[in-house]
Amino acid sequence: MTFAIEVENLTKTYGRAGSGTLAVDRINFQVQQGEIFGFLGPNGAGKTTTQRMLTTLLEPSGGRIIVQGHDLKENAYHAKREIGMVPEESNVYTELSAWDNLMFTASLYRVARRERSEVAQRLLQEFGLWEKRDVKAENFSKGMRRRLSIAMALIHKPKLLFLDEPTPGLDAQSGRTILNLIRQLNAEGATVFLTTHQIEEANQLCDRVAIINHGKIAAIDTPERLKRSFQSVQSVEVALQPSSQAHSQALALLPGVTKMIKTGDKQRLYTQDPPALLPLILEYATAHKLQVVSLSTLSPSLEDVFLQITGGQLGTGLETPEKPMPHMRGKGGRQ
Repeated sequence: MTFAIEVENLTKTYGRAGSGTLAVDRINFQVQQGEIFGFLGPNGAGKTTTQRMLTTLLEPSGGRIIVQGHDLKENAYHAKREIGMVPEESNVYTELSAWDNLMFTASLYRVARRERSEVAQRLLQEFGLWEKRDVKAENFSKGMRRRLSIAMALIHKPKLLFLDEPTPGLDAQSGRTILNLIRQLNAEGATVFLTTHQIEEANQLCDRVAIINHGKIAAIDTPERLKRSFQSVQSVEVALQPSSQAHSQALALLPGVTKMIKTGDKQRLYTQDPPALLPLILEYATAHKLQVVSLSTLSPSLEDVFLQITGGQLGTGLETPEKPMPHMRGKGGRQ
């Protein structure tokens, strides 16, 4: 099988060999053809450095990258023809119209003249920009510029699309539009490599996600399998009246509670055994003449998993000693 991306012992060191900063440390993974692959990590983990190497913007210090069957070290030109890139910072030329942006990008990719207009019209229509085709991009909203940027990345019909933080800063409607476009492109056969800080976005979109931390792949799997592997971050969420907050300390000390955080007008109690905790909460509420407004059990979210793997905090709250979480080493193919 030919993977969309194959990474073998990929390494990047900044500075002098032996004394520089190791940003990416011998990572390995594959991206399947036709999947949406999420690449997550905290700031400084090596996420951006890795994507820059995959898109030929940065030369690796070691290792091997194969994109659509092309070794980047030996045949970067043909690999680039297969790639579309949407950077975090807009690459739209604001002094040009939407149409002229697409025509200029098509010329850079050497799209045949007879094809440019046909492809540009189709993209602008699909992305809801056809009526604005002659308007300069400087007059576009941020969401419209993002859609135009994606259209520019697709003008040469790439098989692999890299998206770097596609939705931050957008309003809810524009963000939803972008996510729907990504789903549509994937349904039409495009492989998508999504780099994002938006954990819930990755949970909704991605077939698999890789989490990079301190330059190493810490975990790689489907979102649901990752969540099932971290059952110790299950939780019970409760809202009490007249006040949950007044009882925070007591709730945090209930047997089985490992951490508690405030989530709006509710308290979230982390535990390895939610069924055992539920009656304790009800007994406490009854004993203190409190009304239970809501009470629900929650499975681990992808954000919970991410924070546990990267050593982040689940939230500001009260803790009791808890056992170390399992550490998932990265593996290459689909799991």
